[in-house]
Amino acid sequence: MNKDEKLQLTKDKLLESTFELMEEMDDPLKVTSREIASAAGVKAGMINYCFGSRENLIYHVFQKQYLDFLKESNVKKIIESDASPKDILKELHFIVAKCLLDNPKFTKAITGFVLFKRDLSHESFSYPYVYKHYNGTKSEAECKLIAYELSTMMQLIIYRKDDLKKDFGIDLSKRKELKHYIDMRIDLLLN
Repeated sequence: MNKDEKLQLTKDKLLESTFELMEEMDDPLKVTSREIASAAGVKAGMINYCFGSRENLIYHVFQKQYLDFLKESNVKKIIESDASPKDILKELHFIVAKCLLDNPKFTKAITGFVLFKRDLSHESFSYPYVYKHYNGTKSEAECKLIAYELSTMMQLIIYRKDDLKKDFGIDLSKRKELKHYIDMRIDLLLN
């Protein structure tokens, strides 16, 4: 086995161990690097070597779940539809919100990373649709900022879903209310 294959094997072990530990814990933020490394059978330093940080590792575990969720959600049909970019964004954001709601442990664990540490230079899945929606009336930077705001605000709102229910009477666990919230957010930002 060459060096790249060994590194990939280590990454896979870390991803799998992180997923299993987070599923077992009531509070995913309490899953430590040492526990992850021990379960994977590697040194704790491999987490930083492979992923840069524990938070980024957890984010990658969520991304894998998210991609699996997208495969089941008929995203291809939405993207290939004749709907407007704004309507496509509404459908895609609804799917993402549903994934975040269906995976509360991971949502709790990745929110800080997404809001404060995620590399903003990576293109958001929303950006192409925001850009198409504005059709040259806004700059590329403005469209990227709007796409960033869409994703980060949704992440924060999902994280605080219990407060929204208590303080505003919005129950995001109800499909209709979640859909209404997503549509309202996108309508506000994509005028």
